[in-house]
Amino acid sequence: MTIFPRTLSFYRRPACAGVFLILAATALSVAGAPVRAAQDSGTPLTLLAFGDSLIHGYGLRAGETFPERLEAALRAKGYNVRVVNGGNSGDTTAAGLARLDWMLAEKPDMVLLELGANDALRGLDPDRTYANLDAILRRLKVAGIPVLLAGMKAPRNLGADYARRFDAIFTRLARVHDVPLYPFFLDGVALDPALNQDDGLHPNAAGVEVIVARILPNVIALITQHTRAAAAGG
Repeated sequence: MTIFPRTLSFYRRPACAGVFLILAATALSVAGAPVRAAQDSGTPLTLLAFGDSLIHGYGLRAGETFPERLEAALRAKGYNVRVVNGGNSGDTTAAGLARLDWMLAEKPDMVLLELGANDALRGLDPDRTYANLDAILRRLKVAGIPVLLAGMKAPRNLGADYARRFDAIFTRLARVHDVPLYPFFLDGVALDPALNQDDGLHPNAAGVEVIVARILPNVIALITQHTRAAAAGG
């Protein structure tokens, strides 16, 4: 398991609606020159961003969504990667599991998995959330698809015990499945009015740019891992 450490900050305000979570990034540097994806054949790698409204781009215009901006950032760095928008607003982990096989028809080389916030908003049993994400990760492992797991945090108004059980899901999953864990997705964006839409929960276009900049080193690490494994025949 690879955990990218970062000083964590937690929500202190109660949730009222929409997605209420933070996921974080760390600056992870890849030793040596970056591996350029599929540079010889010119065929892009495919990264499936699989999640809820934060991936789908709730309230954003075309060209402003996380998958679109991530793809642009990768290409600016010289990585030939197509980022597929596999987000669906309102999805729980159960809903994500139900549509996983349909999304795998895109034949992704890699997956960024971001689900669980809506489970917490509904106060769903953390054991069920764990089981659903575990099933998704097992399915991806069988398919031989490397994953970057995005962790989540429960709203603190659900109580300390619920938050403790829910927050532990992602570290445990990363350890069990030996996948890299990206602890928070909205680090530096959550609760900042300048970076969020009027609901205070979903990032605006400027917020998406912050998210992309922070997660980019971790995504590049995933691409490098995949490219080196493919070159070695793994």
